[in-house]
Amino acid sequence: MVENWLLELLWAMGRFFIHPLFYLFFLISFMYGMLRIKRERSSFHIRVQDIYDEMKFTYTKGLLMGLFVSIAIFALGLSLPFGTVVILAIITAVLSFTLQLRWLSAAFTIGLTLLAVAFMPDRFESFFVGFSGTSLASLSILAGMLIVAEGILVMRTAHQNTSPFLKTSTRGLPIGIHQANRTWMLPLLLIVPGGDLTSSLTWWPVLSINGEPFLLLMIPFFLGFSQRVQGSLPKESINTTGQRVMWLGVITLVLAAGSIWWTPLAYMAVGIAMAGREFITIRQRMNDASAAFYFSKRDHGLMILGILPQSPAEKMNLKVGEIIMKVNGYSVHTVDEFYQALQKNRAFCKLEVIGFNGEIRFDQRALYDGEHHELGILFVQDHKKWEDEAV
Repeated sequence: MVENWLLELLWAMGRFFIHPLFYLFFLISFMYGMLRIKRERSSFHIRVQDIYDEMKFTYTKGLLMGLFVSIAIFALGLSLPFGTVVILAIITAVLSFTLQLRWLSAAFTIGLTLLAVAFMPDRFESFFVGFSGTSLASLSILAGMLIVAEGILVMRTAHQNTSPFLKTSTRGLPIGIHQANRTWMLPLLLIVPGGDLTSSLTWWPVLSINGEPFLLLMIPFFLGFSQRVQGSLPKESINTTGQRVMWLGVITLVLAAGSIWWTPLAYMAVGIAMAGREFITIRQRMNDASAAFYFSKRDHGLMILGILPQSPAEKMNLKVGEIIMKVNGYSVHTVDEFYQALQKNRAFCKLEVIGFNGEIRFDQRALYDGEHHELGILFVQDHKKWEDEAV
């Protein structure tokens, strides 16, 4: 018995690596890397992260969350027919080609899958085997769990390595913006009716698969997130969005649980999930648009818009959003003044910085040959500087 389960688990892992989405998102992530670098070079004539940053993020940050969700799926015995898994993969692929990562929220991918399964004519059974036997309660509960997972991932990781760029405000002034385009791959272990495994446990699965034998199927499930931040620090705005998404997932999960006894609640759960997820996006955009520009030129000092990886600035532990007041003892409020002050001592620099707590601190470091000649700091620049050279 144990040997059969272990063998089936190995087969499930093998099926994971032949799933088309696993390879499609290599291409999607690479395309987003190219678009990001093009945007950064247009603003600063230099890229911030390398072209593989999105790919590395996609295939590492969601692994632990996928494990937790898989344990929950297995504990509840949530089962999905193979045809339904295929429909989910097709909908995910179609939404990914829009290059709008927010459509890859579980609210939309699983919500649209549930609607497709519910209203698709039975004659498509030959293409999507078993889809007509899908438990809508299982599908809506899975949606709720994955929306909660999405909110947690947004709060914990979406603010990391956001991409800075410049644009012109309605008043004709340059302002800085941070863009977060993120995808996460969650390896999900699903229970699919029709295999050779059986269970002798009286309490499992909670949501019955009608006593049928089953197999294990591990799939790469992709979540997407996109947010542009101009009215605050990226972490603050993105964390707020993540909290809202997580609570939307909790509401969805509660309604979905009720659908075990009354099926129409499954439709209500995914309807609220889709409408709520879009409302969260619109609300964030309105709040950000109405706020004062956070990354803009200041009367005193220079605010840090971005930090180049492995640069002297990163090694000095400077942070995006901090304000540099003096360089080598000279006050600075333009990029030219910053550069000129650095030239006063080519082997050493001392910065007077206002941190997030509003207090002044001093950071200093020796400079070595081959290091970025302007410390690797990106600022909001004058139009002339924006057009002619990168900081």
